[in-house]
Amino acid sequence: MARRSSSGLLFDGSDWNFTTLSRAYDAIETVALDEMGLDVYPNQLEIISSEQMLDAYSSVGMPLMYQHWSFGKRFIFEDHLYRKGQRGLAYELVINSNPCITYLMEENTMPMQALVTAHAAFGHNHFFKNNYLFRQWTDAGSILSYMDFAKKYIAKCEERHGLSAVEAILDSAHALMDQGVFRYRRPPRLSSEKVRERARERLEYEEQTYSDLWRTLPLATEIRNPEEAERDASERKKVLNLPEENLLYFLEKHSLILDPWQRELLRIVRVIAQYFYPQRQTKVMNEGCATFVHYTIINRLFDQGRISEGAMLELLKSHSNVVFQPAFDDSRFPGINPYALGFAMMQDIERICMEPTAEDRDWFPSFAGNGDWQGTLLDAWANHRDESFMLQYLSPAMIRKFRLFLLSDRATDSYCEVSAIHNERGYSRIRSALAHSYDVGARQPDIQVIDVDLLGDRQLRLQHNVKNGILLEESTRDATLGHIRHLWGYDVSLSGVDAGTGAALYECSTAQL
Repeated sequence: MARRSSSGLLFDGSDWNFTTLSRAYDAIETVALDEMGLDVYPNQLEIISSEQMLDAYSSVGMPLMYQHWSFGKRFIFEDHLYRKGQRGLAYELVINSNPCITYLMEENTMPMQALVTAHAAFGHNHFFKNNYLFRQWTDAGSILSYMDFAKKYIAKCEERHGLSAVEAILDSAHALMDQGVFRYRRPPRLSSEKVRERARERLEYEEQTYSDLWRTLPLATEIRNPEEAERDASERKKVLNLPEENLLYFLEKHSLILDPWQRELLRIVRVIAQYFYPQRQTKVMNEGCATFVHYTIINRLFDQGRISEGAMLELLKSHSNVVFQPAFDDSRFPGINPYALGFAMMQDIERICMEPTAEDRDWFPSFAGNGDWQGTLLDAWANHRDESFMLQYLSPAMIRKFRLFLLSDRATDSYCEVSAIHNERGYSRIRSALAHSYDVGARQPDIQVIDVDLLGDRQLRLQHNVKNGILLEESTRDATLGHIRHLWGYDVSLSGVDAGTGAALYECSTAQL
């Protein structure tokens, strides 16, 4: 069957100009919004050079960023690899903001500009706007103005307090960025009326238990009743809202040595860490969504006669490079390619909705054969992160396609055991294990503030809940404790406790370093 032609080709050849970009954008937008049902922020496309792209790399992909020596160090590293031909640059960079900013490389050909526009300006854009993690943890409408404030504020601090003083705080704050996020929603703050009620209850309790005879006891008697010490510790933890998982937040609010401007620097770093936290939990879904969107759009435009066969060959070659998954024994194997896995799962969901097998109907009775792949995908993109997405949607067909199996490697054994293969029980175990590997909480060390006596020795007590016997590397652990002590001002201790049994595994302190 001959392909239909609507209003002719969107572009012809590799050269592009802004008129061509605009025409391609309008065609892509029509397919994305009208046919795929995407919901996006307004788009802002910016053309940048390779050096500007390297600069964006070094400043964690933000259009506005404060100055720090580590960004310059990374720029030199990335630039060196790029000039030597050892590393390429991304075709685009997209910012989770409102409007959504997409950087396009000026070296791209026109077919590539069309592909990355569909990928970033509509695929990533839709995911940013609709996924529950981004809606819960980020404010796309204010991030650019906040980064503008942060850049100007830190520049003023450098003028007023000196470059080295500012860098010292930022160095310590950057070292704690992974431990500077809230992983769960915090309970709402008490109203002023509730705060007054708590204070009144505490005062009434003290009046009821107070006896003037205590005043006659010698001051040298410091032996305290264990029950009283435990009660004081419990009250202290309640006031400080302990345990606290967000170390940067705790230091910002309770450090006894930081000046107001230093606390604001901690807050800036903490806000940036929280802004990027959803992206760490949705790498497969985010890239899979964007890749599926660009693949669907360019094929639709090709079917409409808006893209030539030559341009389509270039687009499919670039797409194939993105979703290429090397075998485990390939020297290029970096692990599971998130683009490959995400895109394959999106296509698999479309297949299950439209042409399910008997196996699909057994595994996915809620959507197999429903005929609405758009609605099913839109719901998945909105309500899942990588871990839950795989638990809900990874099919046996996908496990077979990627040839996945499960190895059990116990430290006490001299061999690895293949513990799950392609059978009914094996599919479930493989899916659970793969999903668990994408759980950020399982990969990051669980370190919390558990106690500090602000009226006593002021030692900050941290606890590492050790999972699967995985301890912290000593040199980086001690260096990080040094950064915490720098921000806290007093000694810091860290105890390792087995998360399953509660047994003490180790204890260290900055006083010993």
